[in-house]
Amino acid sequence: MEPASTIITKLGGPNAVAEITGVHRTRVSNWKRSKAVGGTGGTIPFNHVPKLLDAARERGIPLSADDFLPAPKEESAA
Repeated sequence: MEPASTIITKLGGPNAVAEITGVHRTRVSNWKRSKAVGGTGGTIPFNHVPKLLDAARERGIPLSADDFLPAPKEESAA
């Protein structure tokens, strides 16, 4: 689920992101799961955003705070 899936992939996968954030890799994987099954619905908890942005900058990976925001829902045509 987005945007977590894309960000985790950019940073090297769940193991790499777990190391950056100091949480277990299963917690990172839960960020990609729907809320219905105990995940975060694609949202990365805010307290991890600064660490992930710093890690991306250090690695030369293009990532900005805007990348952590969910995509706006498209309005259906009336």
